[in-house]
Amino acid sequence: MKIAIVGSGALGCYYGGLLARNGADIHFLMRSDYETVRANGLTIKSPNGDFHLDKVNCYNNPVDIGIADIVFIGLKTTANHCYKELVTPLVDSKTRIVTAQNGLGNEQLLANLFVPNQIAGALAFLCANRIAPGIIDHLDYGHVHMGNFNRAPDVIIQKLGQLFNDAGIDCKVVDDLNQARWKKLMWNIPFNGLSALLDMTVDKLFIDKELSRVVLALMKETQAAAAANGAILDDAAIDQMIEYTRVMEPYYTSMHLDRINGHPMEIDSILKAPLAAGTEKGIAMPELKKLYQALNEINNK
Repeated sequence: MKIAIVGSGALGCYYGGLLARNGADIHFLMRSDYETVRANGLTIKSPNGDFHLDKVNCYNNPVDIGIADIVFIGLKTTANHCYKELVTPLVDSKTRIVTAQNGLGNEQLLANLFVPNQIAGALAFLCANRIAPGIIDHLDYGHVHMGNFNRAPDVIIQKLGQLFNDAGIDCKVVDDLNQARWKKLMWNIPFNGLSALLDMTVDKLFIDKELSRVVLALMKETQAAAAANGAILDDAAIDQMIEYTRVMEPYYTSMHLDRINGHPMEIDSILKAPLAAGTEKGIAMPELKKLYQALNEINNK
């Protein structure tokens, strides 16, 4: 199974690195890290054990990779306008395209360009950062949920899930990708958003009653919007997300890092799209609206 990684940042390199270490046929599409990784290889620092790959199949042009069995997309959603340019050279009628990007709407965008039955999604519950060219710092977690877009799992997605598990990545194949997307948004919306807005690691978002109230309100609004869009998530899911975060290693989210580095933040997919999906169904989402407006003002600057 030939796997092309499109978007070889922290997420793409971490999962691709683990798969490659286990012998999978992995091909990384890289931009700024290309020369460094080609010369020096790829390093993953992790509490589960550091490792280094001396020889990495890396490319700076998708045409040089050729057709893949799996295209695994780890791009920031701010680069979704590059789908056609970066993904098309890797795809034929048998290719499965798996987007591990944040937020809502990515599968549909890909389905508009390719065949809907070729599209799948992955939810990465990962705390990791790219700390230098070719060096990824894995801080915590790393499990993955994976499923097909608008249909049940098939042999291909089951085989890919097994490949992840064989590489030491805890991967669960899900029947309902829409529900999995909304469940992750219950974490991404409050913790990615507030971490970026307030310049805090996620564990500090529980330091006082007002911040805790806002976190819970955002989660409840997301829960209501999810239900209105066919994804029923009980209160136990909220409790699980809160506990998951309380014990997490101090972690600045990807949206926070984008803000402090002057990069566009993924507010359209993580905040705007869920806000629109909930509002369209008549769900009041005042806290999410305020958060989106505040971060959108920063993004525009």
